[in-house]
Amino acid sequence: MKAIFYVLALLVTIGAGYYSYDSLKKFEAQKEERLATIDKNKEVTKTADDKDADLQKELVALDEAKKKKDELEASIDTLKGKERTLIANTKKVDATLEEQKAKFAQLEEIRVKAMETLKGVDVSLEELPNKVIEIEEDKKAKSKALAELQAVVEAAQKAVDANQAEIVRVTGRDTERSARIRRNAMESVVTAVNDDWGFVIIGAGSNTGFTPQTKLLVKRDGRLIAEVQPSAIEPSQTIAEIDRESVAPGVRIQPGDRVILSAPATN
Repeated sequence: MKAIFYVLALLVTIGAGYYSYDSLKKFEAQKEERLATIDKNKEVTKTADDKDADLQKELVALDEAKKKKDELEASIDTLKGKERTLIANTKKVDATLEEQKAKFAQLEEIRVKAMETLKGVDVSLEELPNKVIEIEEDKKAKSKALAELQAVVEAAQKAVDANQAEIVRVTGRDTERSARIRRNAMESVVTAVNDDWGFVIIGAGSNTGFTPQTKLLVKRDGRLIAEVQPSAIEPSQTIAEIDRESVAPGVRIQPGDRVILSAPATN
């Protein structure tokens, strides 16, 4: 009985040992499988981390690319604006060049005309500016002289126009003048005479009572020799136009001749 018990105990022990050994093998296998799974998970996790890092890099690169794209688009817009400005400036320059060409053409035409005008004139191109200035000065002097001459002519014409109404005289004019002479107590003297332009200067003016409407008589040695009409009156002298129709035959007015009013002076 005791032997059976030992056998049973031995069998139990053997069975327990086998079971323990089998469990140990299974545990080792599970452990190895678990470790392999952990390693695989680590590898997968590492791969995922690497892919996530690559993704982040790609996202950063994409963001930088977008920024560069925006910058390039802004640069393109700026360049387009500059292009439009350059095109506008080019058009302005072209227009200016056309204007300059037209001006150069005009200047060339003027130069050709000037050279034609100066044919036969011993003037070099270097002397031409001085010659032009000399011509301009001469032109100014002649223009001034012409203006003065025109002023004198206008004054003479005014005197002629003013005296036209006095050309026709009725018979007995001398008697009437003699009567006025006797009644006239205001008297002056001729200080200068210009026969070419037909005027005299009298040494009396507005202070004496002369007016543009005043008719003046010129006498010498008590004899009436001419009639004059004031055209410009100053306080102390008068410029008067000579009525040539009234000048006595063979007589010329001279400085020193006496001048009186044609009508008695009144206050």
